[in-house]
Amino acid sequence: MTRTVIESKTKTVVIGFDEPFCVIGERINPTGRKKLAAELEAGDFSTVEKDALEQVACGAMVLDVNSGAVFTNRMAEDPRYADNNFVEPPLMKELIARIQAITDVPLCIDSSVPGALEAGLQACEGRPLLNSVTGEEERMDLVLPLVKKYNVPVVAISNDDTGISPDPDVRFAVAKKIVERAADFGIPAQDIVVDPLVMPVGAMASAGQQVFALVRRLRDELGVNTTCGASNVSFGLPNRHGVNAAFLPMAIGAGMTSAIMNPVRSVEMEAIRAANMLMNHDPNGAEWIRFSRILDAVKEGASFPEACAAQAAAGGRGRRRARA
Repeated sequence: MTRTVIESKTKTVVIGFDEPFCVIGERINPTGRKKLAAELEAGDFSTVEKDALEQVACGAMVLDVNSGAVFTNRMAEDPRYADNNFVEPPLMKELIARIQAITDVPLCIDSSVPGALEAGLQACEGRPLLNSVTGEEERMDLVLPLVKKYNVPVVAISNDDTGISPDPDVRFAVAKKIVERAADFGIPAQDIVVDPLVMPVGAMASAGQQVFALVRRLRDELGVNTTCGASNVSFGLPNRHGVNAAFLPMAIGAGMTSAIMNPVRSVEMEAIRAANMLMNHDPNGAEWIRFSRILDAVKEGASFPEACAAQAAAGGRGRRRARA
């Protein structure tokens, strides 16, 4: 069975068909978060550190680290700050250093800037996940050599030079092209985690059905693990977390093995814990029982992150493997 191995200095996480669903925490991302971007511009990493610890307490097995900040004030003083190639590499290094100082979960290095990806690879201890490569020729030529050089797994996003196709067959073909091109570099399929691209169901009624069918094909025909930006499916809808919580177990049932998502939302995490048990990826329901204690504490007035942190302090972190 396909096993994608991600490591920190001391911990190993395996994404696989027979493994518990891998939750990749999405919160360390300044895109669309003006307050966080302003803090980073001022050299303030307190929210980053808080988000890192909170996501891990709530169940994130891997933390996505995105360096796509816009430094508006510095840009006015120095035009170099208008260039992401200038801003992101040193910021990525600093973000990773701060996060690794306070938590030992593996990381996912997330940037559209190749220099930031390599800066992250140099700063990371262990074997991070690289996010991402697309089917665009230029992007494959830039990113796949980094994947090979540092021997890391990579997220492969199913769009290419023509953009994002609404046709799931085209998105599958793009994924297949990336897997085949990676093989030319000596990168095995087990180190490719495909994002088939989840469309908003509010704009495309068949979006859910499309991604479930795509995930099955990616598993059966290419033998690759899969991921997605889980909240994309509910974009523009009311009660988004309810839609996300329904989508995630259905995706897991179709064979999806990970998602980049917000683990601080209890309804989504409850759905994932239940799905793990129903898929027989939670021996004796131990994680479900532990999670039920967290829900009980929430009913008694604790916030979800507080209850998770208290449970983690009292009872450990579950099935995550310690490296030898």
